[in-house]
Amino acid sequence: MSDRAWSQLQTRRAFPLHGWAGLLLVTIFWSLNWSLDGPRTHWTFFPLWLGYCLAVDGLVYIRKRTSLFTRDWRKYIGLFLISAPVWWTFEVLNWRLDNWHYDGGELFTPFQFWAWATLNFTTVIPAVLGSAELIASFNFLKRVGRGPVIRPDKRTSLIFFCTGWLMFIAMFTWPNLFFPFIWLSIFFIIEPINVWLGHRSLTDWTRKGDWRPVFALWLGVLMTGFFWEMWNFFSYPKWIYHVPWGGCCKIFEMPLLGYGGYLPFALELFAMYHLVTGLLGDKRTEYVQVAPD
Repeated sequence: MSDRAWSQLQTRRAFPLHGWAGLLLVTIFWSLNWSLDGPRTHWTFFPLWLGYCLAVDGLVYIRKRTSLFTRDWRKYIGLFLISAPVWWTFEVLNWRLDNWHYDGGELFTPFQFWAWATLNFTTVIPAVLGSAELIASFNFLKRVGRGPVIRPDKRTSLIFFCTGWLMFIAMFTWPNLFFPFIWLSIFFIIEPINVWLGHRSLTDWTRKGDWRPVFALWLGVLMTGFFWEMWNFFSYPKWIYHVPWGGCCKIFEMPLLGYGGYLPFALELFAMYHLVTGLLGDKRTEYVQVAPD
């Protein structure tokens, strides 16, 4: 089916076909993941989260008549391809921090664990950015007033960059104290790099005092994080958190303070995605639309 024919088919439907497919995947694999005994999450996780991504994208399409999937399905697949190596970055850093482990991971050989984990990590970026686009489509976000102005001038960018490296070094040197910097340092390092290389960055909006894309990313990642933690609770294998401080008052497996880490994490994903796409030649892509219309 041609892209034009697909577009015409989509406009005749209140909820697009890929959105219905997503809801079906969520229904089937959520049920399987929570009802079967023994190891099952390694093979139910990807279709469950693929369903989430497609269902959310369908909701975005209803509200905007455009979405990540319908704008360019090839770039949509690219979100999944970029997502796995991006999340592996955090997994490698966790070798030092040891803030989470996978209960049941010992059932797999190293290669099996790597293969299943890589497949499942592909859903992180499309889930978060798709949820952020959904949040950005609501009128309440459009009414948010101006915030602090952060311009991408040389001085500000250099302060961000140096601060990011100081946090990164502190995290590695004193992991028991500064482990939360894993969710801050990478953004502070990569955002100025995107500015210097002329890539898309959040400073495209904050230079005008427009923080609505930031709020869309924050609320979108909290929405995604809720489902991550909820679906993980009765999963097996599953991730378990163990942090040196702030580990009380859990909601599912995640300590309450840990949900705060999702906020800068969303900014890191946005920055890392645009670093990769920029290096691949698409420096000023507006494919991901987290700013309200």
